[in-house]
Amino acid sequence: MPEALKMGFSPCPNDTFIFHALATGAVPWPGAIAVTLADVEELNAMATAGRLDVVKVSAAAVAGILDEYVLLRAGGAMGHGVGPVLVGREASGGLAALNGARVAIPGRMTTAALLFGLCCREAGISVEVVPMVFDEVMEAVVAGRVAAGVVIHEGRFTYAAKGLARILDLGAWWEAHSGLPIPLGAIAMRRSMGQEAAQAMNEAIRRSLLAARANPQGAWDYVKAHAQEMDDTVILRHIETFVTDYSLDVGEAGERAMTRLLAEAQPDAGRDCPVFITRRREPAACGPG
Repeated sequence: MPEALKMGFSPCPNDTFIFHALATGAVPWPGAIAVTLADVEELNAMATAGRLDVVKVSAAAVAGILDEYVLLRAGGAMGHGVGPVLVGREASGGLAALNGARVAIPGRMTTAALLFGLCCREAGISVEVVPMVFDEVMEAVVAGRVAAGVVIHEGRFTYAAKGLARILDLGAWWEAHSGLPIPLGAIAMRRSMGQEAAQAMNEAIRRSLLAARANPQGAWDYVKAHAQEMDDTVILRHIETFVTDYSLDVGEAGERAMTRLLAEAQPDAGRDCPVFITRRREPAACGPG
């Protein structure tokens, strides 16, 4: 009996909305799929270790896995006005006031951490970053264990309700810095599985998202079951914000955005392997298959 394809994505509403139909069999895949739901930093680590066949990863983690994985064109999180936000108990002094301070980040390999590091570099400041699980960041700021924190996912919508203030919108900084959409996450697939399988998976993910858009109520129970303690309004805002047309296909602007972010992350690295699969069923000149 063939081994099940090992797929990983986060329990966040944008991912469960996109993958519901595929994960539950409403969109067929030739073979079994074993789904792992985990925090994005855990998924980044699993991809780095090569433990999953198809996996949602932070855009910032892509540079470290390109030898083994290629990015699919569908299923990711990218857009305008969707980036992480740096928050504190007060906003006075801006980013410069954090020089030498402790700042919480939602994992070292996340796009949020990369963007914050780029902002600090541009501002000429140095901070002590404190990695933690994304849903612990705001509480650490509220409790005063850190001076500020970088919030992602639903934190973008809920930080004000916890009495926190926005110091800097890191996504807006990136858009002004690059003139491109902000690539937050992408779907990676093992190169060893071959181009035909990658194209087929890309199309299956597209169909899964289209099915959710055509019948959002059909995906609701699955999304809600994994959304932890989010209320319905936050869940809907989360999906509306992070599931964009770039989630159907990154397009040329999305390719440029990812390439630019990878260059910022590793400015001296060569890019011998193609980052994304092609739109057509053409063989790539790197990796098996």
